Order: sequence, then C-alpha cells, then structure tokens
Amino acid sequence: MNLTRAEAIERTATLTVTSYDVSLDLTTSERTFASTTTVKFNATEGASSFIDAVTESVSRVTLNGQDLDPAQVSDGVRIQLPHLAAENVLRVEAQAFFMNTGEGLHRFVDPVDGEVYLYSQFEVPDSRRMFAVFEQPDQKATFTFHITAPDHWDVISNSPTPVPEAAGEGKSTWHFEPTLTISSYITALIAGPYECVRSELTSSNGRIVPLGVFARKSLMEYLDAENVFELTRQGFEFFEAQFGVPYPFPKYDQLFVPEFNAGAMENAGAVTFLESYVFRSKVADATVERRAITILHELAHMWFGDLVTMRWWNDLWLNESFAEFMSTLAAAENTKYVDSWTTFSSLEKSWAYRQDQLPSTHPIKAEINDLEDVLVNFDGITYAKGASVLRQLVAWVGQEEFMAGVRAYFAKHAWGNTELPDLMVELEAASGRDLSLWTQKWLETAGVNTFKPALEVTDSGIITSFSILQSAVAEHPTLRPHRAAIGFYNLAATGEDAGKLVRTHRVELDVDGAVTEVPELVGLERPALILLNDDDLAYAKIRLDPHSLQTAKEHLKDFRDSLPRTLVSASAWDATRDGETPAREYVDFVLATIGYESDSTVIMVLLRQLSTALSFYVAPEHQQATAIAAADSLWELTRNAAAGTDAQLQFVKAFAALAQSPAQLDRVQALLDGEKMLNKLVLDTDMKWEFLIALAAGGRADAAAIEAALALDNTQNGQLAAATAHAAIPTAENKAGTWESVVVRGDGANAIQRAAIDGFTKGWDTALLEPFVAKYFGALREVWESKSYETASTIITGLYPVKLVSQATLDATDAFLATLGTEVPALRRLLVESRDTVVRALRAQAADR
Repeated sequence: MNLTRAEAIERTATLTVTSYDVSLDLTTSERTFASTTTVKFNATEGASSFIDAVTESVSRVTLNGQDLDPAQVSDGVRIQLPHLAAENVLRVEAQAFFMNTGEGLHRFVDPVDGEVYLYSQFEVPDSRRMFAVFEQPDQKATFTFHITAPDHWDVISNSPTPVPEAAGEGKSTWHFEPTLTISSYITALIAGPYECVRSELTSSNGRIVPLGVFARKSLMEYLDAENVFELTRQGFEFFEAQFGVPYPFPKYDQLFVPEFNAGAMENAGAVTFLESYVFRSKVADATVERRAITILHELAHMWFGDLVTMRWWNDLWLNESFAEFMSTLAAAENTKYVDSWTTFSSLEKSWAYRQDQLPSTHPIKAEINDLEDVLVNFDGITYAKGASVLRQLVAWVGQEEFMAGVRAYFAKHAWGNTELPDLMVELEAASGRDLSLWTQKWLETAGVNTFKPALEVTDSGIITSFSILQSAVAEHPTLRPHRAAIGFYNLAATGEDAGKLVRTHRVELDVDGAVTEVPELVGLERPALILLNDDDLAYAKIRLDPHSLQTAKEHLKDFRDSLPRTLVSASAWDATRDGETPAREYVDFVLATIGYESDSTVIMVLLRQLSTALSFYVAPEHQQATAIAAADSLWELTRNAAAGTDAQLQFVKAFAALAQSPAQLDRVQALLDGEKMLNKLVLDTDMKWEFLIALAAGGRADAAAIEAALALDNTQNGQLAAATAHAAIPTAENKAGTWESVVVRGDGANAIQRAAIDGFTKGWDTALLEPFVAKYFGALREVWESKSYETASTIITGLYPVKLVSQATLDATDAFLATLGTEVPALRRLLVESRDTVVRALRAQAADR
C-alpha cells in the first residue's frame, strides 16, 4: 500500500498521464462496485511501470489492445505495466470496495430512513480505492466520470452535474464533462439522496458561478445554508482580489457528509465537510466560528493546492499553512469575525507550540519519503506552525508585497505543479528581500523559541535598559529572526476605559540572536504590564517579568482587548505544561478569570486546558480534591453566567464532564430530568446526551438508560453518543466488552469506533484501564498491519494508556519500541508522541508537588 518518493520520481521520469475515463456502477452490491478505467498516457518506449488500483478483484487488463493476465500483473494494490509504447491506452475492469473507514468511497446507511449515502475522500493516497490511477500529485490529468446509480439519487463530482440517462429499472447514468487538469486526490464523487439549497455568485471576471450546499435528507431542517453562502461570497470577494485570479472551476458545491474523519477536504469544486458542522442543537459560538474558518480554508485551497499543486508531499505544509493563514486573514478583514487572530492565537498557535515540543517535531518543510510519512504529517506543524510562520513572514516583508508575490506565483504556475523555491522566488522579487536565510532558519529547522524580557528600572520606575532574551532548547538550538512588537499596558484611570488594561505604548522591531537591545524603551516609565510579542506577530513562547506577572494575576480580566489577554493566558499555560509553575496555580488562575472572558474560542480553549491540567498535571494525591473543587467552581460560574449566553452553555457542559462527587452527579441527573432548570438554558437533544454520558462515566446510568435514550434519538448523532455512553460505564466487564468490539472484532464504521474509544477512556477510576496495557502493546502490530491507516491510527492513539501516568507506562512503551526498531516509522511516531504526554505529565506533577 505504500508508495515511496523514489518510486514516484521514477514513474514521473517514465510516463506522463493525459486523461482518465472512469465508469462506475454503484448498484452491483452493498459491498463492492464495478470500476472501469481507461487511461491515456505517454511513456518512454519499452519501459515498464505500474498503476495503483486497490481492488477486490480485477477481471480484465488491456494495454494498447493486448490483454494482460490479471493474475500475473495485479496484486490487489498495483497493476504492473510492461513494455510500454510511446503513446498508451490502458483499460482496467475491476471490482472495488465500498469503505466504512472514511477512506476511498465511503458508504453510509442513514438509521433514520435507511437511505444510502456515498462520498469520496482521497487525500492522500485513496483515489486508487475507486479507480485505477497513477496516485501522485504531479501526475495531473483530466477526469471524465460516468456514474450509474439509483435514479432517485443526486450525483455530484468536480464538473457540473449533467441530466442523467435511464440505465434500466430504477437506475440512471450520469455522464460528466471532463474536468479541468487536476491531481487525482482532489477528484470527488458524492452520491445518494442528498438534498440541496442552490444559489450563485458573480466572479470577478463577470462569470456566474453556481453554488450548492448539500446534506442528508434527515439533516436538512438544521442546515443553515444562507450562512454558508454569505461566508462563501465574502471569501470569493477577498481571495479573487488578493490572488488576482478569478475562481478557476465551473461551480462550487459544499457538501456535509457523514462519518468524515477530518474537518473538510478541498475537492475541486466539490468540497466535503464533516457533518458535525450541521448544528441540530445549540453549539458554542467558537464552533460556529470554526466552521466559518474551515469554509474559508477550503475555498483558499481552490487556488493554492488545486489550481497550483505541490509536486510531492514534502510541500504539503505549504498547501495547508497557506490556506490556514489566508482563511484567518479573510475572516479578520472581510467577515464579521474581526477578532479571528485571537482565535488563531488561542487555538491554532497553542496546537503548534504543543506539536513543536514533541520528540517527533520536524521542520515545517518535512522530509517525506513515502505515503506513510505524509499521513502522520497532517499535524500542528503542517497547519498551525506553518500558518504562524507565514504570518511572521507577512509582517516581515509587508502584506501587499507578500500578496504581489502570490499573484505572480499564480499567474506563472496555474494548472501546474511547484516546489517551495517557486513561491520564494516570487516573494523575493516582490519584496526585495533575500529570503534564503529566512527559509533555512524557519522552514528547515524544528523547535520553538522563547522570549523573556530583561530590564533594569530605577527606584522611581524609569527603565534604564531593556532587551529581549531569545532562547531555544538544546535539541533544537536554532535562534531565528522574528518580527515582533512590545506592548506597554496600564490601567486607565478615566474615560470609557477606566479600570481597563489598555495599551499605552508599542514598539515593533526585528528580534534576532540571543539578545536584542531595545533602546527605544529606555527612559520610559515601567508600565503595569509589559507584553512581548504583542499583536502575536512572532512564533515564539513568551514569559512575563515578575512585575508584569503580578499584574496579570490581579488584572487579567481587566484587559480591554481579547488578543493581549489571550497571549498572557497562553504564557501561563506554557509555563504549566513546561513544569515551571504548579498546575494547581494554573487551575486557580483559570477559574478566577474565565468568568470575565467574552471570546467564545478562548473560553473553549481555557476549559480544555483546565481539563488537561486536572487529569494530567495536578499531583495524583491532589487530583480528586482539586477536580471536585474545580467542578463546583464551574457550577457557580454556570449559575452566575448571563442567562442563555455562550459562557453559560460552555460552563454547564464543562461542569457535567468533570462531575464525579455524589452531589455533582445528583445535580447532573436533575439537569437531565428537568428538575433543575437554568434560566434560558435549552435542554436540547445533544445536551441531554452530554449529561447522560457524564452520568454513565460516573456510574449513574446503565445500558438500559442509554438504549432508552437511543430509542428517542435513533439518528447518526444518537448512535455515536450512545456508543460513547456505553463505553463510559465504569465496570471491568464493560471495558472488556468495548475492547473486544473495537480492537478484536472491529465493529462498526470508524466514526463509531472513535466514539467508543472516547467513552472507554472517560471516568476517574484509572485502575479500570490497567488490565489493558499489556493487551494494547500485544495488539499493536496486528492492528497496524491489518487495518487501514485511519482505523489503525484511531486505535493506536485513542487507546494508548495515557491516563496511567507512571514510569510503568513509559517502560512498557519503551519495551515495545525496542522490538519495533525503525522498521515502521509511522507507527513509531504515533507511539513516541503518545509517550511524551506521559513524560510531560510526570514532570508537571513533580512541579505541582
């Protein structure tokens, strides 16, 4: 199943594909479908190569009019192609598998009405699960699809949907026009009785672009299509202006599909999104904003990734980082989400910093030797650090200069494949800056730097010297050039900001080397708080000087603006994760200030970090008492929050998730039963499930109660929630049953298994998990070798005994890694990253003592 970069380079040197003609019959069975592919390609005459085709069976292979024996040339993964001509026509007739892992052509049956829904997910190497293909991004071609399906279905692909032709009783065939020249991983097929809301917009060149928003029939009543269209129009307007290229594809459909593994996928003109973005119950504003950013992210890919595509996956980061940066920029400058850089700082950058401190951290421009390397590199470096560094680059060269370089890049490379130097050449030309050293230090080295202030102050409070100290860890010692700002904050005495911490002075400068002097600040009066990396331009952790730290502890709630408040909170979290400050101090810090926070994403991130601190970083002898007290505080925050607000919603959910004392579980039960009412808090279906899961984890809800709830909500959402609730029941027998279901039998789709794993690890009695440590390491090799990557990685990361924070867990991990050696680097990386969570937890617990 693997493909090495060396093989891809050799194949590209041997052949160039021009077109595919693909016929699929989706009506042959519930397990497989008929797939016939005709490929035209040029090659070095007399050479041999192969085409990728993951199949159940291959019935016929015809190369240039000659039949090849499928038993000889096909192994179910590749088809060998001997003695090629200068111009070739290959025809492959096969049966391919429907999948339930979110890879290839995924098949889902809606429990509400029994209807079948299909969608494709091909990144990185899974178009080969649907048709025979030269599966690498630099083999661009046109694709013509002919799809036979039940005649009451809708069939969507990259080209506009044609009028179907009758193909027998109850069946029709859709003959799509050829696509534009694209890579195979962004082709798409979505089929089933999806329902659609349609609209259109006018592109910058005057062309009318049809728009569609799709979802399953049973979810259409919850689909907020107008919000999706509004964001899409705002994104089109912004990106076409910034990129200087009109939208390149004939239409733009956005489809919400079931059991999706990721957030979304940038199929050209047919973007798929996870179905959780169709909100059937009230969700936090942070989730709504996340959907908006995702919509803009995928739209940015239509240019960066789809129009111009990386040559090989080592430049995957550039696709994702660029889309991540541009989606946040578009949100901040052309939508209502004007504070999206606060969201970026609290959510994306915290992810980046966490990933960049793992033993598996890697340069942004990673060395990708094969497809397994790609799969594990969809990480915080590829997305969040890369986007952070692009923001740093934009601050350094100037936004208009940066965009001018991007416009030149699109104009030169449209419909082609590129590598990083192709972009950097255009940015250098537009900005007049030599970016070679920047590229080397930022893209070719790993690790995150830390800024600390060093200042001397007179007795009267006048600064006599000021410098920024930059440091790096020994494993990744590179000190980098940064564009950064320093902000002075003081409590306003009068006016509308009276009592608020407001910025009273700002200096922007280049930071480079171990010490950067800042003479502009000498002679100024020391403020209440000094904030390094103000405005969050640089990618660096920050520390506060003692005077500023004391101000932060007393006045964090008093910041007028959300971004500096978020940066200070992030500094406190970094110090806790790094074992520099006790976790219980951080718990107190969050609980004392979160009630004053107004940014929904910041609240969400702080609550996540609070949960992590309670579960992993507080010393074991204090964990139970600290967690119970924290849950009580969250209940008080819930009661004191304004009725019907986002904060009230997030606090009550966080309280339920942490509830463990009898009194707390009584309170959750009363909320579920409707006996205890909170003003304007709507007890909707999904909230009921959250309360029921909390009760199951606390030993207060049994299987019968869960089945009764499922009978009232026998939907996909209900089935996933029920799987989590069942697995959360804290008995040895129940945990053993969940283990057998997920690891041994592999029951259900990947989404169901993910939900069950979530429940398996819930609860406060970690002794229930101890019997599974040996089973886990005993099953790893078989899981990795017998299951698809998505399923295997879900099990390996989800069931790692991370909650058993002990040296014994590390020893068991090390013993397995010793037997593994370097033979399976992707599996090794998943384990090394999980292991580091335990290492960090042990260090933080020691600090908390």
